[in-house]
Amino acid sequence: MSRAVWSTSSSRRALLLTGGGAVAASSALLVSGCGFRPLYGEARREGVAAEAPVRAELAAVQVERIPERNGQLLRRALQEHLRGAHPSVPSRYDLRVSLAFAAEPIAFRRDGTASRIRYRGTASWWLLDRGTPPTQIASGTERENDAYNIPDQQFFAAEASRDAMERRMVEQFAFQIAQRLAVVFQERAAQRTAAAASGGG
Repeated sequence: MSRAVWSTSSSRRALLLTGGGAVAASSALLVSGCGFRPLYGEARREGVAAEAPVRAELAAVQVERIPERNGQLLRRALQEHLRGAHPSVPSRYDLRVSLAFAAEPIAFRRDGTASRIRYRGTASWWLLDRGTPPTQIASGTERENDAYNIPDQQFFAAEASRDAMERRMVEQFAFQIAQRLAVVFQERAAQRTAAAASGGG
């Protein structure tokens, strides 16, 4: 069986004006565009969508530890998306994620200090089964761009803006990765069904 490989890239610049609601809106558009329906309902943060057999597979994914604060936030968000209302399902898969951010100033004041910072985020992931040795099932890389303003002589406001931006990016990464995994499990289920039908015929 061939391994699935994914790569996506998007920009979150509009979020500076619209706030976190833009994430929910973009997520809803992606889900509806794929023909999926919400996994656990709008009352929860989870935006992944799938049928019951795929939800059972998602709930069996154990997210390995991701270093640093944003990694911890990403792991928590992924666990919410994947395991959702079924945290007690035995783990059958491991998800490894590597998270990295790069920052660069894109606007300056007259004195040469930066007034706006752009962030480029990358989240690479690998889904493995728990065989001996483990077999890689799928992998992918998600990319996000966002930015925040640095108010003049307002350190705490700048820190708050950066923190909000990083949280937006982490949440979007969690949604994208979970959505990819739902598609992977859906395709694997379809392949098993086709193989069973072929063998029975």
